[in-house]
Amino acid sequence: MKRTLLLASAAMGLLCATATPAMAGTTADLLKRLHEKGILSDDEYEQLLKGDSAEAAAPSAPAVTPDASGGGRTVRMTDSGVGFEMGDITLKFSGSVNGFYVHDKGDAPSATSSVIGGVATVGGDSSAIRNGLLPGFLKVDVTTRQGGWDVGAHFGMYPGINSVNYAAGGGANSPGNPRGLQTAGIDFRQTYLTFARPGFGEVKIGRDIGLFASEQILNDITLLSPGTPAGNVAPSNTTLGRIGVGYIYTDFQPQITYTTPNLRGFTASIGIFEPLSSLTGPAESNKEPGFQGKLVYDGKLGGIGTRLWAAGIRQKHNVIAGPDYTGWGWDAGAKVTAGPLTLVGTYYDASGLGTTALNLFDTDGLGNTRDSHGFYLQGLATFGKFSFGGSYGESSLDYANAADALANPTLVDKNSSWVGQVRYGLTSWVTLLSEYVHTKSEAHNGNQASSDAVAAGAILFF
Repeated sequence: MKRTLLLASAAMGLLCATATPAMAGTTADLLKRLHEKGILSDDEYEQLLKGDSAEAAAPSAPAVTPDASGGGRTVRMTDSGVGFEMGDITLKFSGSVNGFYVHDKGDAPSATSSVIGGVATVGGDSSAIRNGLLPGFLKVDVTTRQGGWDVGAHFGMYPGINSVNYAAGGGANSPGNPRGLQTAGIDFRQTYLTFARPGFGEVKIGRDIGLFASEQILNDITLLSPGTPAGNVAPSNTTLGRIGVGYIYTDFQPQITYTTPNLRGFTASIGIFEPLSSLTGPAESNKEPGFQGKLVYDGKLGGIGTRLWAAGIRQKHNVIAGPDYTGWGWDAGAKVTAGPLTLVGTYYDASGLGTTALNLFDTDGLGNTRDSHGFYLQGLATFGKFSFGGSYGESSLDYANAADALANPTLVDKNSSWVGQVRYGLTSWVTLLSEYVHTKSEAHNGNQASSDAVAAGAILFF
């Protein structure tokens, strides 16, 4: 009897598993026939019939709505990063972690090594375990397609491995604090939305990398390494790389930017930006936004991989106690790849924009603008898992006028650096790097300082 009951239950279960509400009476009919043939006893028949009645009375599961992939609740891995696609929504995590041993040897402090705005180390030897030009980062992208639009929300967190001193100013990138019981800085650089469609282009609203000087830093080999260390005794979130020794830092800025569709390799971007006050000049009360634009060609010329760009920036500064001034600048460059060799050359020119960072030493303090310019040349050759790179670059800053020269004799005239680098691709995620950097800072009055740094470590991208 026990075996008979199991067989009957199995038959009923199979039928129930494939039944629809319209078939609710079919199971009862089967049980009745099994009972009439003597296969089920009276008690067994009553017990199974009650179970069938309760299951038929239970509410049916909601229908599964097909998603855009054509299936049910389909989950697929994304093509890159770490994430998944669920229906028409893609959630992706991507990021990077790095760390380097850096030994920096700078000139001893003296009356002739003082350079205001210099980036070469002054103060003897130092050693640190620190991030390179990039801190770590974790980026989260949520994208989907709605009403014919590709829309997305993007968040980028950039934590460092070194402790920082928020009390010193500068937020997550404040001066370092190499003591116990401290914490690293988390720089939330990216928070922006996008919406785009074929033939229209893309609109970006939020905080992200700027347009002016962005190609210069993104194509710099020291983006993956330390470059010029800066502050190696008490390291902060990042080094300088080639910032201030070849280009001005683009920064991550609040913006509304439109980018055209790709037309035979050409794209153009134009945006309005949060106006930035001077870091070293008089107090400002800015009334107008800043403007930035960029034109890029990415394709092949004569079979050679080619990327060409030009970008510009303009912002009016309203000085509270002094004359208003307008800061502007432009940069242009080229990246060509032929076989294992990649060459990069860039140049920038600016007025009222300063050096190293946007609006640093941009005026004489009275609103009289200083001109600046710079460039870098770079080569990288890759053979299998090994890459060998080198570059030279410099950034120069002029006086605003003769009075500025008299008041600031040790103001930086030129920062320059030589970089030599070796890379080894350990895995598809991990790259090992070693580097030598010679940095020199020169003041207008003849003062100068130089430093030599060696670095070794690794960077991981996923």
